[in-house]
Amino acid sequence: MTVRPLFGFLCASLDDFLVKPLNIVGESGASAVAILDANQPVFYVVSPDAWRAMSGRDRLLDQNIKNDNFEDEEEPDGLEQAPSPPQRPRSSPRKRSVMTDSVLTQGALRANNFDVLAEQLIAQENQRVQRAELSSASVGILKNRLDAHVLPYFKYIPPSQVTPMMMDAFVKRLTDAHLSSTTVSQYLVVVRKLLKLAIRQGFLREMPELPTIKVASRPRSMLSLREYAAVVRTAHRLARHGDKAPEVKASTGHRERFWVQPRNLSLPPDMAWAIRFMVNSFVRPGDLRQLKHKHVQVVRGSSVYLRMTLPQTKRHDAPMVTMRPAVRVYEAALAQAQRDGRGGPDDYVFLPAETDRNYALAVLGFWFKWVMREAGVAPEDAMGRLRTLYCLRHTSIMFRLLYGQGIDMLTLARNARTSVQMIERFYASALDGEMNVAMLQSRRTSKS
Repeated sequence: MTVRPLFGFLCASLDDFLVKPLNIVGESGASAVAILDANQPVFYVVSPDAWRAMSGRDRLLDQNIKNDNFEDEEEPDGLEQAPSPPQRPRSSPRKRSVMTDSVLTQGALRANNFDVLAEQLIAQENQRVQRAELSSASVGILKNRLDAHVLPYFKYIPPSQVTPMMMDAFVKRLTDAHLSSTTVSQYLVVVRKLLKLAIRQGFLREMPELPTIKVASRPRSMLSLREYAAVVRTAHRLARHGDKAPEVKASTGHRERFWVQPRNLSLPPDMAWAIRFMVNSFVRPGDLRQLKHKHVQVVRGSSVYLRMTLPQTKRHDAPMVTMRPAVRVYEAALAQAQRDGRGGPDDYVFLPAETDRNYALAVLGFWFKWVMREAGVAPEDAMGRLRTLYCLRHTSIMFRLLYGQGIDMLTLARNARTSVQMIERFYASALDGEMNVAMLQSRRTSKS
């Protein structure tokens, strides 16, 4: 027989259904038939008579509900009650839709849905956060990617039906959204995790073939010594003269993602301090945003430096040490904060008056672009890469590679909270022979 019982339900193979669908439907009677592909249900079919019976049964249930409601109402006073019909026994409450009792929505089949798998994945990642295996920010990024592209695309596709062609179409969607190869690759990691959950729950036998994305390394730009000196001088000049920054948003204009409050249109000394501090401390802009005085300790000995015990970033929590100029910058910022009644352990080092630290970091980024324009520094380097606040970290690492004497790459990587591979891939990739031509042409001294 084409239709056979399995675990109390009727089922048939997809091949048989494609050859003779009417026979499958005819043998189903009043039951739904699960159509299987590789022993996995892909959809269900019911006969027209069964569908009409289900629809009619729903209407009958609706009518019974209405009758039950009217029987509970009292007759108005002063009206003679008509003889009531024989009371029928009350049926126990039940669900309104017969389909909700069918195999379509029962048991483990409900998990054959990307929305359900996404909830399970987020729960798993939150457990990793509790075990300190992952940062909470990573879970936030995961949620953003699920909401932005993954769930909108896979919303109506059961995980059991994902094919390589669907994955190709998903990559095309990401490409059309002008996402970089790195971001597309990270989206595929999210989908791969969801499909692994589907395999564990038995909806897939194996991982479908995923598109291969060649990730193109795109190092950030940096400043030369001349450009670095120019932006520092310009930042000090703008702070002394009290010049106003150009308006970012007019009162009747369209609101962009970020705009500057009027109080931040004049440049304070924090901008020059932030530029010098980043170039002499290797920190990321996100570290600068969260840096408090309790994270900083001035060390004076054979070497003078700052020891910074910053919160964990990118799974790195080792203390960082700075170059000597960072000490002067920090002490100047601390003295100014104390004059303003701040400078306590829990006060922020840069822009301490701004409680919204995301806004504070955005203001620093806006100021940096303004200072570069005033200093005559191009907003892009020779390779067309934008110069943002993050390029100061790149500048810091590159200056050590260019001007440090016998710098150890591992020590530099550990202190900058990164890896040797990341330095070679994203930082030192811009290092060429001409930058260290004197070292290349140097000669060993002969032994006497």
